[in-house]
Amino acid sequence: MYGAIIGDIVGSKFEFDRGDRSRDFELFTKHDTYTDDTIMTIAVAEALLAAAGTAVTEADEETVKSELILSMKTWGQKYPGAGYGGRFRKWVLSADPKPYGSYGNGSAMRVSPAGWLYDSMERTRKVARWTAEVTHNHPEGVKGAESIAAAIYMARNKATKEEIREYIAREFKYNLSRSLDDIRPGYHHVEDCMRTVPEALECFFEADSFESTLRNVAYIGGDTDTLGAIAGAVAEAFWGVPDEIVAKAKGYLPAEVIAVAEKW
Repeated sequence: MYGAIIGDIVGSKFEFDRGDRSRDFELFTKHDTYTDDTIMTIAVAEALLAAAGTAVTEADEETVKSELILSMKTWGQKYPGAGYGGRFRKWVLSADPKPYGSYGNGSAMRVSPAGWLYDSMERTRKVARWTAEVTHNHPEGVKGAESIAAAIYMARNKATKEEIREYIAREFKYNLSRSLDDIRPGYHHVEDCMRTVPEALECFFEADSFESTLRNVAYIGGDTDTLGAIAGAVAEAFWGVPDEIVAKAKGYLPAEVIAVAEKW
C-alpha cells in the first residue's frame, strides 16, 4: 500500500500540469503532501480488513460494501480538505450515500489494497469491483478499479510485464500500445479512468524500478498524484519499495494513516 501513498505524495507537487515534465527532479520536497488518494486508499484498506474479520470464510458483497461506505465516509469527514471532487464530497457528507455513476479515476487510485489481500484473480476482481461500485458504478469506473487490482495481483505473483500488459489489454480493452513519448505531447490533467489508467500503466511498463516509475509519471504530467498512486501501487507489487523511500514518505503522513499502513 505504501506504493500508492508514495506515488500520491511525490506526484502532488506536479498536479494540474505544474512542473516542466522532466524525469530529473528531487523526489521529496517541502511542496509535497498527501491527498485524497492516500486517504481513500487507507479507507479501503481498513474496510477490507474489517470485512475479512467479520466472516468465517469470505465476506459477501453486502458486508464489504457496508464496511467500505462506513470507512470512506469516516476518513473523508476526518480529512475534509484532502482534495476530493465535488460529487464525492457530497457523497461523504450524505446521510444515505448512493453511487452516482462516476467514471472518474478515483476508483482506480484507491483500489490497491484489493490487489494484495486475496488468493485468486476471481476474488481480487470481484472485490475491486465492489470498491468502485459504492460510488463509481459507471462501467468505466468499475473497469479502472478491476484492471489495476488485477495488475497488482499479477505483479505480486511474479507475472512479467508483458504478461500483465497482454492480460489488461485483452480483459479490459485498454489501448496499451502507446509509449510515453507518444502520450506526452498532448497529455494534460484529466480525471477519468479512460485517460488515466492506460497512461499510469505505461509509466510502470517503461520503468526499471519503483522510483523510475514515479519519474515517468512526472515526465508525462497530468493528474500526477493520481497517476503516481496508480502506477506506484503496481510498481510496488512488482519491485517492492526501498526502505529509505518509505521512511521519507512517513514524514508527510499523520500517525493514524501510518498506523493503518503498518497494520496492513
